[in-house]
Amino acid sequence: MITRLNLLLLLAVIGTALLLVHTQYQSRQLYGQYYRAQAEARTLETEYERLQVERRAQATPLRIETLVKDKLKMRTTTPAITLYVRADGTVIPAVPPAPPVVPAGAPAAAARSTR
Repeated sequence: MITRLNLLLLLAVIGTALLLVHTQYQSRQLYGQYYRAQAEARTLETEYERLQVERRAQATPLRIETLVKDKLKMRTTTPAITLYVRADGTVIPAVPPAPPVVPAGAPAAAARSTR
């Protein structure tokens, strides 16, 4: 009877030892994955910060204005080229047209009739 008990205890110890070895192996694998994930997170964080700096550099007003002028051939608005459109569809210039120039020697009546 003692021999069977000893054999049963020996099998329990061997099974427990194998389970312990397997658990330690899994633990080491998980730690390896954890450290690789941390390294990848640091790399991605560095890349994200680099991209943020690059985005800020690309979005400067001077660079955007240069691109708009060169590539899109756009220009800054002025009152001379601005038109306002009413709800009924009529167009009003931002700056009213200049009155006609009357020569210095022209009679006053002729100047009034041209307006």
